[in-house]
Amino acid sequence: MRKEGVRYVIGVLLFLCVVGLGFSPQVRQFVNTPVDLTIFEGSNAVIEMAGATAKGHVVIKEQDNRTYLHGKSPGSEEVLVKAGPWPVKAIDVSVLPSIKVIPGGQSIGVKLNTEGVLVVGHHLIETAKGQKSPGEFAGIEVGDRITKINGIKMHSMNEVAKLVQDAGEANKELTIEVLRNEKPIKTVLKPERAKGDHLYRLGLYIRDSAAGVGTMTFYEPQSMKYGALGHVISDVDTRKPISVHDGQIMRSSVTSISKGLHGEPGEKLASIAKDQDILGTISKNSSFGVFGQLDQKAKMKNGLYDEPMAITTADEVKEGPAKILTVLEGEEVEQFDVEIVSSVAQNGPATKGMVIKVTDKKLLQETGGIVQGMSGSPIIQDGKLIGAVTHVFVNDPTSGYGCHIGWMLEEAGIHTGLLEAKAS
Repeated sequence: MRKEGVRYVIGVLLFLCVVGLGFSPQVRQFVNTPVDLTIFEGSNAVIEMAGATAKGHVVIKEQDNRTYLHGKSPGSEEVLVKAGPWPVKAIDVSVLPSIKVIPGGQSIGVKLNTEGVLVVGHHLIETAKGQKSPGEFAGIEVGDRITKINGIKMHSMNEVAKLVQDAGEANKELTIEVLRNEKPIKTVLKPERAKGDHLYRLGLYIRDSAAGVGTMTFYEPQSMKYGALGHVISDVDTRKPISVHDGQIMRSSVTSISKGLHGEPGEKLASIAKDQDILGTISKNSSFGVFGQLDQKAKMKNGLYDEPMAITTADEVKEGPAKILTVLEGEEVEQFDVEIVSSVAQNGPATKGMVIKVTDKKLLQETGGIVQGMSGSPIIQDGKLIGAVTHVFVNDPTSGYGCHIGWMLEEAGIHTGLLEAKAS
């Protein structure tokens, strides 16, 4: 019995020692030190352990029991962290070529033309033989995109209307091809004419474009590629992402703001400029926003940061103070204080990479925090572009999500090397 008691006491003591080690600063530092790290040329990263060696692409500097890694030249190498003369951890560091873009903040109007014609609803036609909806009877569903009729590609509602009228007058059926969840489906229907009307109809509500307002995030001054909004544009009726055929971004002016409240997101109200104020084209609508090419003549100065600015990786983003650029009135871009509450070092593209909280008194007074139309507002920290505002917390308009800027650049077709670095 006495031997068993001694063993029990020893076991408890060993357990407490192990638990105690887990709470020691040295063990926590070791666990929190990453095994891989990505930085841009000319940027720095910090690890909470002193003592490291590097070979060439990375320059090491130690201060206050921390190791600062400076990206000297593009390439990859292994940095060894040491405890005295002994190596205790290896970090695979990738140094990517420096990329600079010009941050935005301007209010923009967005017009998208859909790929095909979007079905947003059904309706019944009052015919001599009763109420009918040929489209619904043929199995066409809300959210389908009509891509071809009788083998002819469809781009607009006017093109659909002409073929429907011609088929109705000739008493012929139409072969309709739709995309449903990106899968092609073919069906046949015969247009119907309503009583007392000369027009033939499909019994479908359709749409070929969408419009809205948002915020410019950045553009690259050599290629004039840009990114804006920070989130996908979905159809207001189907709630599905709009597949873009083409589109334009236009200059817009904020006219008023509906303040955000608990449970009720606020909104920027803006007037979109005329067609002659088109700033550029839209070629992509993705989960990170809209992307395309600015016109070479477009004047996109924000008056605050009009020179190319370095970007950061997710690893470099720190919890603490930052700025966002956005418009509250007219076309004047202003900067406001926010706090980075948390940041996630992501292995792949994802929109919710950081949590931000508005701390600026003026912005809180004017908007209540983050409102619709502010999406895409660039986030700046320590003189570098780190991301864009994407979503507001419905139950707390002072806070919301942001995405890391690297993923937006990749979507814009500006190759950062982040995807390859994360995959290696």
